Amino acid sequence: MKESLRTGLSFGLTSGIITTLGLMVGLNSSTHSRIAVLGGILTIAVADALSDALGIHISEESENQHTHKEIWESTFATFITKFLFALTFAVPILLFTLTTAVIISVIWGLTMLGILSFQLARLQKVTPWKVITEHLTIAITVIVVTYGVGILLSDLINF
Repeated sequence: MKESLRTGLSFGLTSGIITTLGLMVGLNSSTHSRIAVLGGILTIAVADALSDALGIHISEESENQHTHKEIWESTFATFITKFLFALTFAVPILLFTLTTAVIISVIWGLTMLGILSFQLARLQKVTPWKVITEHLTIAITVIVVTYGVGILLSDLINF
């Protein structure tokens, strides 16, 4: 796989997982509203995918090491990957109760992040469990913190 596409794919997938899960868990714990969580997912899929694509674009340009074509490949790959992957989290929301859907989404996201981390470790020729543990620890931290923020916000508003 071309490096520019791998950059966009890995960034888009990682950001799509962590950002969408954080938003879903936080919105669920603060609102317990299916429409709020679904609206958040759709917002992430569009606005944050565009934002991340621009971020990768500017980051790649600032390195001054990539061709114009490579920069646009990374940009497009980031947008498409994040957009499409973020949308996958809407499926459980539409099919299950909100609590069940959030649990399914967390399992789905962490599984995909684990697979991506394993593939990256193999590519870098390093011990997979260290990379997987590091990435899953960060993702779980985001999930726990956003859950806590949601609970805190709910408590403050309902005080």
